[in-house]
Amino acid sequence: MYRIIDISLPHENGATEPYPPVLEFSDHQAGAARLAKLAGVQAQDFPHGMALATDRISGSSHSGTHIDAPLHYAPVSEGKPSKSVDQVPLEWCFGPGVILDMRHKAPGEEITSQDLQQALDQMGYTLQPLDIVLLQTGCDRYWGTDTKTYLAMQSGLGIDGLDWLLDRGVRTIGIDAWTLDRPVGAMAQTYRETGDNRVLWATHLHGRQREYIQIEKLCNLDAIPQKHGFWVSALPVKFKGATAAWCRAVAILQE
Repeated sequence: MYRIIDISLPHENGATEPYPPVLEFSDHQAGAARLAKLAGVQAQDFPHGMALATDRISGSSHSGTHIDAPLHYAPVSEGKPSKSVDQVPLEWCFGPGVILDMRHKAPGEEITSQDLQQALDQMGYTLQPLDIVLLQTGCDRYWGTDTKTYLAMQSGLGIDGLDWLLDRGVRTIGIDAWTLDRPVGAMAQTYRETGDNRVLWATHLHGRQREYIQIEKLCNLDAIPQKHGFWVSALPVKFKGATAAWCRAVAILQE
C-alpha cells in the first residue's frame, strides 16, 4: 500500500504571486453550442442541452508549483546548450526525497552549507546522488494572504549551500516558497548596500556554471511524517523548448 501526499500549490485566479495565471471556465451549456457547431448539429440536440465543459488557462510556465529547467538560468550551462524543460532527464524528477527543515532561519536569511549539514546530522542521514532535496522554510503558510507577504517570508539557498548539495550528486532542489534564492526584497537591499550585482538571483544564475533544476512553490511538507525514506514525483508538463513547466509534485510513502 502507498500513501500519496500532495505537496503542490494550485493554479488559481488571484493567486498569491507576481504573475498569476488566468483561468476561464466554459460551462456545459456553452459546450453544447461549441460542439454543435463543430459537428453540424444543434445545441438542443445534446441531452438536456448540455455537452462538455472546458477551461482555458493562460499564464507563465513559472506560475504555481513548477520545475525550473537549466535554460531558465542562461543559454549555456556547464559549457553546453542549456536543457529546456522537455530535455530534463525524468530521473531528476522522480527519486528519494529528503526534507531539510530550515524553519529556524529568519525571512531573508541565507541557507548555508553549515545549515544543511546540521539538518542532516540531526536526521542521521547522508545524502545520496539523485536525492531530491526539499527545503522547508514554512513560507507556504502565507500562500493566500497577499503577494508582498508571501514573497518576503522565506529564507533562501545561497551559492555555498547550492554547491555543497551539487557536490553530493543532488540535481533537484525544491523549496516551499516563490524562489530558491533569498527573497526579492532582501536581494535588492543587499545590492543597494554593496553595489555587487552578483547577489541578484545568485543561486539561479549559478546554474550557468553547474547544471541543476529547481521545484519552486511547494507546500504541505509538514504533512510528510518523515524526513527521508519516501519518494518524490514532480514530473513536468512537456512544454517543448520552455524554460519551465507546471508539475503536480507529490510525496509517495510506502505503508
